[in-house]
Amino acid sequence: MKVRIKFAKYGAMKFIGHLDMMRFFQKAVRRAEIDVKYSEGFSPHQIMSFAAPLGVGIESRGEYMDLEVLSMSAPEDMKDALNRVMVEGVEVLAVNVLPDQTKNAMASVAAASYQIHLKEGNFGVPDLASSVASFYAQAQIPYTKETKKSTLEIDLKQGIYSMEAGETSVLTEIMSAAAAMLLPEPTENRMTVPCIRMTVDASSGGNIKPTVVFEEFCAFAGCDIPVSDIQVTRLETYTNLAKDGEPRQLVPLLLQN
Repeated sequence: MKVRIKFAKYGAMKFIGHLDMMRFFQKAVRRAEIDVKYSEGFSPHQIMSFAAPLGVGIESRGEYMDLEVLSMSAPEDMKDALNRVMVEGVEVLAVNVLPDQTKNAMASVAAASYQIHLKEGNFGVPDLASSVASFYAQAQIPYTKETKKSTLEIDLKQGIYSMEAGETSVLTEIMSAAAAMLLPEPTENRMTVPCIRMTVDASSGGNIKPTVVFEEFCAFAGCDIPVSDIQVTRLETYTNLAKDGEPRQLVPLLLQN
């Protein structure tokens, strides 16, 4: 039986890398006494896979992992069991049972939505909404993409599916939007700050980093903000249900069937 687990990652846990998060969940699954399925062979391991790895320092409320189990009572019971062994900064948000033929989370990723706010100060743009709209309205956004083996000239606009300015609530102590969305902190511990939201290509063949889009926006709008001054939050990860030739139909990975 295959289950898909949606979880959030914020606070100090945003500095834990992908491999360490995998080890963390392997231990959590054992402590939660999940009836997980193991691979066969001389060194059996839990059959577990993650969707799009999250960069160090990025928070998220839209992370996914697939887990194969031999038995389970109910998705809500598994969610509660896992949350009882979680640490501060990781929270299981939902568990869904998938049909056996469903592609794994990593192979299913088509796009992801992100939110960017500053750790302090403002964007230094007189009209952020207008500047973001003008940037996104460009017919093309030329970008030089460097890889280990080559340099490619691409049109960044093709991989930006939506982009807009807005506002978000953050916890003032750690300037975290993900934590503000999840924790019942009182109003006096929160503040509202401007942000930029975008949905971009996150597939294996055309992955667009939100920090790259932000840097290109800053070059366009004339704001001098280093990436180290921003906090990126992944809001959701999507799959594309459309068939070849059909308009894009993005749905959260949790709803894939």
